[in-house]
Amino acid sequence: MQLLLAVTAGFVVANNYYSQPLLGEFAREFQVSEAAATWVSSVTQFGYALGLLLLLPLGDMFDRRRLISVLLAVSGCSLILFGLAQTYAFILPAGLLVGFTSIVPQTLPPIASQLAGPKEASRAVGQVMAGLLLGIVLSRFVGGWAGEYLGWRNLYFAAAALMVCLLVLLRRSLAPMPATYSGSYHGLMGSLWKLWGDHKPLRRLSMAAALQFGAFSLFWGTVGFHLSAMPQKYPPSVTGTLALIGAGGVIAALFLGRITARFSTKVILVSGGLLMVASFGLLALATESLFWTVPAVVLLDLGMQVSHVTSMASVLKLDRSAMSRLNTVYMVVRFLGAAVGTYIGGVAWGAGGWVLTCAIGGGMCVLGTVLGLMSERTAVSSVDHYETSK
Repeated sequence: MQLLLAVTAGFVVANNYYSQPLLGEFAREFQVSEAAATWVSSVTQFGYALGLLLLLPLGDMFDRRRLISVLLAVSGCSLILFGLAQTYAFILPAGLLVGFTSIVPQTLPPIASQLAGPKEASRAVGQVMAGLLLGIVLSRFVGGWAGEYLGWRNLYFAAAALMVCLLVLLRRSLAPMPATYSGSYHGLMGSLWKLWGDHKPLRRLSMAAALQFGAFSLFWGTVGFHLSAMPQKYPPSVTGTLALIGAGGVIAALFLGRITARFSTKVILVSGGLLMVASFGLLALATESLFWTVPAVVLLDLGMQVSHVTSMASVLKLDRSAMSRLNTVYMVVRFLGAAVGTYIGGVAWGAGGWVLTCAIGGGMCVLGTVLGLMSERTAVSSVDHYETSK
């Protein structure tokens, strides 16, 4: 079951990222600037954050299996609309809708945690998150290659068909899951603010994740422009290949899961943050060749996965009766960071080129690491309190 959940997370979250290696194609087809083209990716991520905020809390209020079925059906329709877009004015709201309806991956970690039990919860969440991050990085590989050779519209139509297949599989595999919240939707949404105020580790880990994912999105939102501007004039398929190489970092993080479990949260968060900082240092050197880019991409994905899984596992343990809502707060803040990072990347690319873009990305990773350190003590004490009070 955990494998199916991980595969589902990867395929659905990919809907948000197929566009990133295709931004240059969008700029040419819709006759807009490169900076304007980055808005296609940004609004998709804003839509995702909005969906997390408004829809994900419903996982505590309704049967999660039914919620997942509805979301997958609507997601398929939104992907078809995106593939039919003929103008820049139409593709922006279509992208927003794609992001808004592609939140199924974030309904899955609480399910995996619940099925696995407290002792195996972190490992189960890590497996689902590995599938999710693999979906993110491989979607860029698929987007780059399929977009170049099959056409980006056919890519989105195929993704819509895949959502229908996943709907059928999950409907047959998941058992009904009773609600854990019996109040109104208004009360449900109000409880998000209370959770934010009650849990200091939630606030700091969320902000740290926003900075790190913002830097991650900044890179993937601009690397296609950088590659096409290099002397070799690399096409979108090369961006996709880099994403495939970066998947090695995600796989490495999955295999390192048992080893990292032996270390404190502080050590893991610092290690993940420093890996991301180092990756941007290497990327700043890659101005005319791909020599430094390849190891940098692996380090970037490895650092992201290690930090994210550790942070999410800590957040979900804060209150078992509110896992969907805790996940909502954490992921909304994280994906707002991604959307802002993508936008900042476009501005930085236009203002100062690749070196400025990498400098800003590295600075965001440094700040994220500092916040992670600040949250470590309170996160550990909160989790320990939960474990001893069961």
